Amino acid sequence: MTAKSLLTTVAAGVVGFQVLPAVTWLPPVRRLIPGLASPMPRGTVAVTFDDGPHPEGTVAILDRLDELDWPATFFMLGSAAQRHPAVAREVVARGHSVGVHGFDHRYLLARSLRDASSDLGRARDAVSSATGVDVKWWRPPYGVLSATGLAAASRLGLRPLLWSAWGKDWVAGATPASIAATVMAGRVDGGVALLHDSDVTSAAGSWRATERALELLARRVAANGIRIARLPAA
Repeated sequence: MTAKSLLTTVAAGVVGFQVLPAVTWLPPVRRLIPGLASPMPRGTVAVTFDDGPHPEGTVAILDRLDELDWPATFFMLGSAAQRHPAVAREVVARGHSVGVHGFDHRYLLARSLRDASSDLGRARDAVSSATGVDVKWWRPPYGVLSATGLAAASRLGLRPLLWSAWGKDWVAGATPASIAATVMAGRVDGGVALLHDSDVTSAAGSWRATERALELLARRVAANGIRIARLPAA
C-alpha cells in the first residue's frame, strides 16, 4: 500500500467513524435503540418541541398545553434563549422541562470535537442561565448525530434523544389535521413525539398549525388509551 492510498484509507475511516451515528436518523435504525428514541413506558408518549423559545409560538403552545394539562419538553436553541430569556423562563414556570438543541441550528457532522463541544457548551449555559435549570437532555439539529457531537455531549453530561413520531409541522402545507395524522402514523405508544414551537427553521408561521393540532392529537391519543407523560430523568 502506498503512502497516498494509506492516507486515503485512514481519511475514509475517520469520516466513516464521524458519520456512522447519523444513521440513527433512519426510523428502522432508531427502533433498534429504544433508549435513543422511545424511552417511555408502554401506554405513554412524551411530547417535545424544538427550535424555541419563540415570543409568539412558544407562548401560544404553552397556553394550549395548559388547557390540555399536558407536560412537555422544549429543546431550546441557546441563541434563542439568549434573545428571549423571559419566554424560556416561562416554559419552566408553567411546569415543563427543557433540553438543549444546540446554540445555532447547524449540523455537527463537519465540526471538530472542539467546535461541537463549544456549541453544546454555549447552548447548555445559555439555556441553563435563562431557565435556572440544570439541563440534561440534548437533541441534535435535524436529529443528525455525529461522533464528535456524541463525545461533546458526554463530556457535558448531556443525554441524546431523538424521536419515534413526528408531525412534519415545519412544511408550508402542514395543517392541524395532517400534523395529528402524521404523529399518529409513527410510534406513539412508548415513544417520543417531535413538534416545533418556532418557525426559525420552518415555514413562516408554521407553529400556528402545530398549536391547533394539539387538540386533535389529544383526542387521538386518548382514543388509543395513551396518556401524555414526562420524559424520564436523563
